[in-house]
Amino acid sequence: MMKNRFPVAAALCAGLLVLGGCQTDSRDQALATSQSQVALRSIQTRAFDTTDRDKTLRTVIATLQDLGFVIDKADDTLGTVSATKLDGYQLRMTVSARPRGETQTLVRANAQYNITAVEDPLPYQQFFEALSKSMFLEAQQVE
Repeated sequence: MMKNRFPVAAALCAGLLVLGGCQTDSRDQALATSQSQVALRSIQTRAFDTTDRDKTLRTVIATLQDLGFVIDKADDTLGTVSATKLDGYQLRMTVSARPRGETQTLVRANAQYNITAVEDPLPYQQFFEALSKSMFLEAQQVE
């Protein structure tokens, strides 16, 4: 009877090894990017001459909506906005805003297609171009 348990145990171990090998780790994905992290960060980040983080976040939300994104979550405390664009594919973008020095706010966007980080500069350029125009228009409004 002990001889019958060995093949079952061996099959279970082999199955666990195969499944374990399929698991992906976000650290592995980050290390596997084809561009250097510094180059990618420069594509994903822009500084704006404002210290009003709340207004910046509202402008980020409006910009994402103008680009066809649906806002999934906005967190004023953390200064983050997450949105998804469903246009034949699923693109998820998370944008954060934080102070930079005494006079600026740093905005960083991270885009993902499924679970893969987007390294193509085009979606970031489109977002920041639209955000820059919106930020300029907001700054010109007299309240």
